Amino acid sequence: MRSDEVKKGYNRAPHRSLLRATGLKDEDFDKPFIGVSNSFIEIIPGHFFLDKVSAIIKDEIKKAGCVPFEFNTIGVDDGIAMGHDGMLFSLPSREVIANSIETVMNAHKLDAMIAIPNCDKIVPGMIMGALRVNVPTVFVSGGPMAKGYTQDGTPIDLATAFEAVGQFEAGEITEEQLTDIECNACPSGGSCSGMFTANSMNTLMEAMGIALPGNGTILALTKEREVLYRKAARRVCEIALMEHEEKAKFNIKNILNENAVRNAFAVDMAMGGSSNTVLHMLAIAIEADADFNLSDVNDVSKKVSHIAKISPSLTTVHMQDIDKAGGVSAVMHEMDKRGGEKGILLDNLTITGESLKDRIANATIKDTNIIHTIDTAYSEVGGLAILYGNLAEQGCVIKTAGIIGEREFNGKAVCFDSQNKAIVGITEGKVKAGDVVVIRYEGPKGGPGMQEMLAPTSLIMGMGLGDSVALITDGRFSGATRGLSIGHVSPEAGEGGMIGLLEDGDKIYINVDTYEINVDLSDEEIAKRKANFTPIKKELKSRWLKQYRALVTNASNGAVLEAD
Repeated sequence: MRSDEVKKGYNRAPHRSLLRATGLKDEDFDKPFIGVSNSFIEIIPGHFFLDKVSAIIKDEIKKAGCVPFEFNTIGVDDGIAMGHDGMLFSLPSREVIANSIETVMNAHKLDAMIAIPNCDKIVPGMIMGALRVNVPTVFVSGGPMAKGYTQDGTPIDLATAFEAVGQFEAGEITEEQLTDIECNACPSGGSCSGMFTANSMNTLMEAMGIALPGNGTILALTKEREVLYRKAARRVCEIALMEHEEKAKFNIKNILNENAVRNAFAVDMAMGGSSNTVLHMLAIAIEADADFNLSDVNDVSKKVSHIAKISPSLTTVHMQDIDKAGGVSAVMHEMDKRGGEKGILLDNLTITGESLKDRIANATIKDTNIIHTIDTAYSEVGGLAILYGNLAEQGCVIKTAGIIGEREFNGKAVCFDSQNKAIVGITEGKVKAGDVVVIRYEGPKGGPGMQEMLAPTSLIMGMGLGDSVALITDGRFSGATRGLSIGHVSPEAGEGGMIGLLEDGDKIYINVDTYEINVDLSDEEIAKRKANFTPIKKELKSRWLKQYRALVTNASNGAVLEAD
């Protein structure tokens, strides 16, 4: 066992002495040591109950003949950090989480790991850390939140609350209605109930084979979820107790490989997942040594039918509805019916021991109003697209599943050099129908930390401009964002990208179906602007953010940190 390095032999007597201080007995030194990586934190709705989840998991690990060692990662709630400078720390937290897992697992030579994430950057951060360690790892998330209801019975969620702010600003709802939404949008613990970033990543773990079926859709704080926790704990011990060669087959890099990355993108597009998944999956692909780049996303999208539309994509469908309709396995089974040259799901080993094809072989759609068939797909292409042009030479991302209005757009730029300035400008009526809102200096370097733009996009929606205004940014979007919202523009303004050279009134052309985004400027005019351009560099007090800005790459590279 890997842990023998810290627990076997006479020269490890001091090590065993320290381990005995934690409660270990003689018989425990012959058992596998399992890292229980928990993201328990009291301020995040999807995480405040994870201390109880880890207790369940550790109990099952002990019953299965292994020794659990729990350790915690940090977490940032993007919803609470939204709309102020706290959001600067959200994306950087992904790197802290990955580094902490690598540190604890390798410093103590633990044999295997079970990871308990749920929300925001915590899921990809844990995956990235696990890939660096490369031992058998089972992921089991805390589970999605139930959807909420207003007093009149309308289904709502966190996106409703953000958009309600814009509606209140526009005088479309009363203060009493705003309070009703505030008090009922998030009715319980769990990751926010729509196909936002957290639930997108939690479902993609099923597609990647590193989590058990149901991980993305079984509600938090239910008996059904406890069954999943215990099953995951037993599985990590089954693997840890295997002979070396058999156990090594389940090292996470043997499961989360290039095939798994492609499967994740395919399922993401079939379910209209968050645009943030592009950022995170690119980073995960790098850690997995997978040959997958941003330019490959459209190739996958062209083969995938969009068959599940989940809030916030103009629907009242939430994760619990997907679960009742057959779950992610039913989505994958239906996707695979395209077959032949268009068959998108690649067969791959899963952590439960069967291939992905075998896992989904008997899955069925139980409600075709919730999960559509291939023949009744919302779209013949996937729910994400990468656009290129002189405004985004290295690419930018749009969640096509969330588009409201036309997929082709011509408009004049209205430029803001920060999210805060954009919020003020939108609220004061500076944005009109037909405009292209430009929010820049919010990329990984320029922000730094790549703020989410849910507040301005929600204001636009709430003020009734969702189908008549486009928005582009070098920042990113919450999974709750909808409308013609284009993020991750690369190169970003902070590194001298074209988005930083735009001026109010510049004509911008967007065509989602031809994957284009261009500004109508001559090469001579662009060269002239570049010659006189110096990117804004924001004053920073935080040493961590200064370090992050110095090392981070742009969004087209997953916003990973330079290692060399």
